[in-house]
Amino acid sequence: MRKLQSQGVHHITLVGADRQTSIDFWEGVLGMPFVFEQPNLDKASESHLYFDPGDGRLITIFTDDSRKPDPERTPTDIGCVHHIAFSVSQATFRQAVERLDERGIKHSGPKDRGFMDSIYFKDPLGMLIELASYRFEPPFGHSHGDVMLEAHKIRVARGDYNIAEIHLADAIEAMTARNRGSLSADRSPKNPYSRT
Repeated sequence: MRKLQSQGVHHITLVGADRQTSIDFWEGVLGMPFVFEQPNLDKASESHLYFDPGDGRLITIFTDDSRKPDPERTPTDIGCVHHIAFSVSQATFRQAVERLDERGIKHSGPKDRGFMDSIYFKDPLGMLIELASYRFEPPFGHSHGDVMLEAHKIRVARGDYNIAEIHLADAIEAMTARNRGSLSADRSPKNPYSRT
């Protein structure tokens, strides 16, 4: 038995209402360029809209102008999508409350997740959307996932309940020590100010 090894998210497709609601939300609120459109090849009455979320992947929406937006929360039963999270810079995150408020979009306010900051709100069809901003940059040649794995190991070894910035900082230090050489025989922390 062998795995079908994934190499990233190719695209996510959502069922939308009318075409303009999708364009106004995905491009007009979240800034994702509207890059492609064609008929839904499995259902000719629908259009298939493609948006670029900024990482080379795609968010696609099946639309039909006979459908109207329903802002009630989408189902969260077993097998349903709870929310979709999009990465934003810290600069954008710090503007999120103001920019959501100016549109009258209800939101959660900023949430501290230890390793990232989050804010939640619903799209016009009731899908929960998260804007997430990492609080760290991974060392060169590593991904955010690499740092998360290392920080998780540190957190568990220390018996801490949830991840915090100290776990991230210590993970980045450990990864750097392992993956980047030094001429020093002793790379432990020092206080050069104690000699003065």
